[in-house]
Amino acid sequence: MSKTNPGMNALGVLALELADGESPRHAALTAEQSGELAERVGRDLAKLVPQASELDLVFAAAHFDPAEVLRPGWPIHRRLEELQMRAPGRSEGPRLLAFGADASGDVPLPFQADPSLEGGGLRVVPFLLTGSDTATTAAVSDALETLLLAEGMAHADTALLAQKAFGARVEHARYFTVNDLAAMMSMQYDNQGLAALWPLIETAIMEAGTDEWLDAAPEPLLRYTHGEARMALFDPAGWCAHYSHGKNDCERLKGIYEQYLMRQRQMAAVLEAHGVPVLFVHCEAGQDARALLER
Repeated sequence: MSKTNPGMNALGVLALELADGESPRHAALTAEQSGELAERVGRDLAKLVPQASELDLVFAAAHFDPAEVLRPGWPIHRRLEELQMRAPGRSEGPRLLAFGADASGDVPLPFQADPSLEGGGLRVVPFLLTGSDTATTAAVSDALETLLLAEGMAHADTALLAQKAFGARVEHARYFTVNDLAAMMSMQYDNQGLAALWPLIETAIMEAGTDEWLDAAPEPLLRYTHGEARMALFDPAGWCAHYSHGKNDCERLKGIYEQYLMRQRQMAAVLEAHGVPVLFVHCEAGQDARALLER
């Protein structure tokens, strides 16, 4: 898998595995709770990598579906970078910057989770570590990439505080870099029968300027290019022709065609959850579907 390290900052999440499909009662934490949880996250990370205490810890005290973090351009972490750059005290030593709900309890727009992606058993709380010394930042980032997957369990008091503050029972709480999170999601998609789609998602996240194809019958035909996924939309005759079914088989295979359409909708929903727009390209029998997607 490709690695990413935008701006040489260390991008990570506190991953909360929820018990029995619970949903957190609170979308984001109060200012006091945000600061307290951020302090414990900073302590945990510094115990793993002592140099982490020399960097700013920027913490979004709100929870998201993993797909909202794994999007092209890393929008949530980019927002944390912007807030860190605008915060006062940049020359006064390492800072702890935590962002949660405002004084009235509302969640600021950049940290509002997508309600259509709620209900999953894993929610992630983003953070980044950054500083003016690029060598230290890079060293911390590399160390976290090496350590977190194997040793990144959050301390018990950190997990208990997250459980109490967000209002949901937490089975496990651990730290991941965004690369760790991507690797874990790749395995989950494999288990869900979506392994064929992951290379397109990974390309969109890690190498947005390149092309990637899904062209493996009987899967839908897809091309990722220029920030969007182009999906071939076949009518029954076009589907039969592209997948080399005989003309006399089309009526008999109607049920399989319906399953194919369901598969298309499933893949489109997953891509859009990762912030990849899907453009459907109508392909009729006799047309070269690949050539249409290359236009």
